[in-house]
Amino acid sequence: MAELTLYDCLESGNGHKVRLLMSLLDVDYDLVLKDIHASETRTEDFLRLNPAGRIPLLQLADGRTLPESNAILFYLAEGTPYLPEDRFARAQVVSWLMFEQYQHEPNIAVARFWCHHLEMTDERKALLAEKQTKGYEVLGIMEQAYSNADWAVGQDPTIADISLFSYTSVCDEGGFDLSNYPSVRRWMDRMAALPGFIPMEPWEG
Repeated sequence: MAELTLYDCLESGNGHKVRLLMSLLDVDYDLVLKDIHASETRTEDFLRLNPAGRIPLLQLADGRTLPESNAILFYLAEGTPYLPEDRFARAQVVSWLMFEQYQHEPNIAVARFWCHHLEMTDERKALLAEKQTKGYEVLGIMEQAYSNADWAVGQDPTIADISLFSYTSVCDEGGFDLSNYPSVRRWMDRMAALPGFIPMEPWEG
């Protein structure tokens, strides 16, 4: 039995971030899959682990649990090349993690979810178009960043790149087209070439 247990759902980009970092670091862990659509994260047992009823959730050998994907990334990356030691560079990484949660995921990930789970009424189509417009603005910021550097922070990949990668890699499932974002596409290729890389699961059904 591994010292770490990850509660996850394979279609979740937030979960993929964590599994990707663990794979890159060759970390041994037990994976417990939860069907979020069958309310498996709303059971009494799971809510005792995470009262918010969300995945991913990392459980340590001593029973402590850590929710929120980017917090898990930060914990796992401590003492590895994926989290810089330099004070300013670490703050830059945190800045990108906040960007991902407050601007990237609410538009790109939500558009993906809507396209696969919600009936597209006229009202919802209008809301989706708004999400896609904002999502393209996010991709534009990333395009500018990756046109000037190979990685989000410094000369090597960090958890900033990992956090941004998962939902970007399947953004077409939310109606996004990366044709006009060559720097983002080259960055995604660099990510895919990292030893230990695992791809994001495509949406099924």
